[in-house]
Amino acid sequence: MLRTLLVLVALMVTGCGETVPDPVADGTSTNRSARILLLGDSMMAVNRLGGASVADVIEDELGQEVIDRSIIGARYFFGIPLTGQYKAGNWDWVVLNGGGNDLLFGCGCRRCDGTLDRLVSADGRKGAIPSFVAKIRKSGAKVAYVGYLRNPGVQTPIKSCGPAGNELDRRLTLMSRFDAGVTFLPMSDLVPFGDRSYHGLDLIHPSVKGSRGIGQRIAALIGKST
Repeated sequence: MLRTLLVLVALMVTGCGETVPDPVADGTSTNRSARILLLGDSMMAVNRLGGASVADVIEDELGQEVIDRSIIGARYFFGIPLTGQYKAGNWDWVVLNGGGNDLLFGCGCRRCDGTLDRLVSADGRKGAIPSFVAKIRKSGAKVAYVGYLRNPGVQTPIKSCGPAGNELDRRLTLMSRFDAGVTFLPMSDLVPFGDRSYHGLDLIHPSVKGSRGIGQRIAALIGKST
């Protein structure tokens, strides 16, 4: 319970001042030239106010506009629905993450077999995530599903989420093998052991350096396909 409260506080603090994108303000309904759409939770959304979010980094690396609809606290079940961020368009790429908040708040990152199965089955074929990805793929867009950062090797409020996160990565890797237009992009190896600089003060969300590392890895994947 204490860990959950700490995470809730961290989310509230990190989210202060963040704006929630809408179809007009973020250009989804009006900008026909943008070809990259980014969805997801706080891993994508933090550092937006300083122009240093994951989407900002992708834009800088590729020289292409990115429509960022990620929202702090988003998840597949309950609360803020991640699937509601998607808007049909002439996208070349849809970049997204998600599932971490479902594991954290849905089952406390413990005894999460049921939640994992709802997100993506053990064989990678069924669940909320494969269904959502299939919906996006029907538009013709390629999908980059991004994994989560890992614990930097110190005690953090979400250290217990490691095993569930590893299993989620395994299932998402399987999911991506069924469609050449889907790539699972892990972030589990981005943070060197003992290096806190990739995380913010809460040791949960990415620091500016962390967002830069995530964005650069995504940009490298998209750049290879163009």
